[in-house]
Amino acid sequence: MKNLQPNEYPEYYIPYINEVKSLAIIDALEDNLNDFYNFIENIVPEEKHEYRYESEKWTIKDIVQHLIDAERIFSYRALRISRFDKTPLPGFDENEYVTAANANHRNMIDLIQEFVAVRKATIRLFESFSEEMLLNKGIASNNPISVRAIGYIITGHCIHHLNIIKERYL
Repeated sequence: MKNLQPNEYPEYYIPYINEVKSLAIIDALEDNLNDFYNFIENIVPEEKHEYRYESEKWTIKDIVQHLIDAERIFSYRALRISRFDKTPLPGFDENEYVTAANANHRNMIDLIQEFVAVRKATIRLFESFSEEMLLNKGIASNNPISVRAIGYIITGHCIHHLNIIKERYL
């Protein structure tokens, strides 16, 4: 299915989509769930969870919370568009969400469990989509996007942030 057309997503999502190696959306989401869980669970010592490589950058907990929030928003977009809802869907300010979420006051185990629950719900949602639903397009953040592109974006977005954690936090 990864024969996405350029008119199915905004250009700024190309780096996320290119991160995904699997051709099947469900396989990509499941593989990424396992990779994420195994990687994040093994970040020790616990003090690293609240480390910032620069003063204004997010902590690892902030990143995990951001992934949870973004996945919920992307899944909601996929649901609306899959149901042929033509209402343009708004964007969101990720920095405001991170600040408001207060992730650094949470336990990393709770964040990981929430991520797993959200991802499993995303997988079930995408399993429910027909071929026609996956190909349907709508408007999100003032840009056309297809349901199937959203599935790859969710996965690629997570891979992107895992790579940042590996490169800059550990």
